[in-house]
Amino acid sequence: MGFFDRLVGKQTPPPARSAEPPPPEEPAAPAAGGLLPRLAAARERLDAQDLPGALAIYDEVLAVSGDRADVLVTISGDLGVTGHVKEIIELVAPRYAADRHGPAVGLNLVQAYLAVRDPDAAQHVLDILFSLNRPELEERLHGFSNAIADLLAQDLAPLAGATGIAPATASEAEHKVDLISISKPIWFYGLEPLAAQILPEKGGRLRRMAFAQLAVLGLADVAGQMKKPEEEMGQLSRALPLWLAETFYFSPHYAPIAAVGVLSRHHYAIFGAEWSTDNLRQLVDSTEDGLDYIFTGALRRTAEDYELIIRLWEVKKLRERKQFTARWTDATADTELARLHEQIRTFMEWTADKGGLAYAPPAQPRAWLDTLAGSLSLFLVEKKLLAPDQLASAEELLAPAAAGAATGEAASLAFLTSRNRAMTLSLAARLDAVLAASPLIAQASGLSS
Repeated sequence: MGFFDRLVGKQTPPPARSAEPPPPEEPAAPAAGGLLPRLAAARERLDAQDLPGALAIYDEVLAVSGDRADVLVTISGDLGVTGHVKEIIELVAPRYAADRHGPAVGLNLVQAYLAVRDPDAAQHVLDILFSLNRPELEERLHGFSNAIADLLAQDLAPLAGATGIAPATASEAEHKVDLISISKPIWFYGLEPLAAQILPEKGGRLRRMAFAQLAVLGLADVAGQMKKPEEEMGQLSRALPLWLAETFYFSPHYAPIAAVGVLSRHHYAIFGAEWSTDNLRQLVDSTEDGLDYIFTGALRRTAEDYELIIRLWEVKKLRERKQFTARWTDATADTELARLHEQIRTFMEWTADKGGLAYAPPAQPRAWLDTLAGSLSLFLVEKKLLAPDQLASAEELLAPAAAGAATGEAASLAFLTSRNRAMTLSLAARLDAVLAASPLIAQASGLSS
């Protein structure tokens, strides 16, 4: 059975007319290193009230077997029956894909969201479960629909720290997170006299899309990490949306924006939880002309392994339409990020615009993300939306852009605008780099000479 009935007992009765869910999938054979013994050891830690010890084991297991249905069922069930509901949401929800993992994990997630009083998230997972078209689940799922309706009728606030996008501490919660919308490639700003040669014309019926800053999961001290200049996971959480928004700007069918968070116009925000549907509605309502699609997602780093999930939301129905995932190490980052980039372009039927700069995906995506992150920081400091003390050294900011400047016109332009901002802000003397050879780059160089 799911953990919900056993966890909250009579205090919160199970959904009306509910039936027992199907049993979890039979565990597969133990992976190398003893997967099942490791899961058993984690359960022993939970029973001994050693949550940090259990989470350390789960991080280890998920790093190598995080896409296995039986692993997710076991972890979500064991966390649930021992009362650690928030951890189910943090560990399991970002990895769950119904078509790969089946209904058992989803049922545990619905119950977790109900336990923390998050009806929107519970409904989202329930919609996914309904889409599986499993007749044997219908009574159970309709029972959860009743439970969600009851929760909405009670109008209870979510349990603290369980849902939504918020700073991690009470002191940080006193400050406002401002979302900054970037509507053009971040490296373009400063090249406005060359707009006709760089940017494709936009017209006709465009599909409006937003790429939201990604959540960073598993950080022990989110508030502390936010105050560190150019912290790596925070950089990635902003640079990936910038990269995707830039990509779709150079397609004739889309009008994209990237949305990043700044806390009290002083330092970056880091989101410790994925965007809720309420957050999505706020973004839609605050965007001129509305949106058709929103991309959200989450990042996690465990030792040397990076994991990413990106969710595509269709705004009209506010439902998740597709998930994209990637895992990489420093050695495989370029290959895996390029694969992810291609998958998203293919699914969205991306085609290159015939006007403006000839777009080509970067040969080294990981270095390009560093370039975009540095460009964003310099831009926001220049616009007084970020405090100068949040910048890394000028050498660190400009090194990725300088190293890749010769690889193409976009890379050369990114270096030139970043270098010019660093000079304007008196952060660095003039730095030169080898640039791509083209009339456009010659003109852009002349703007700053």
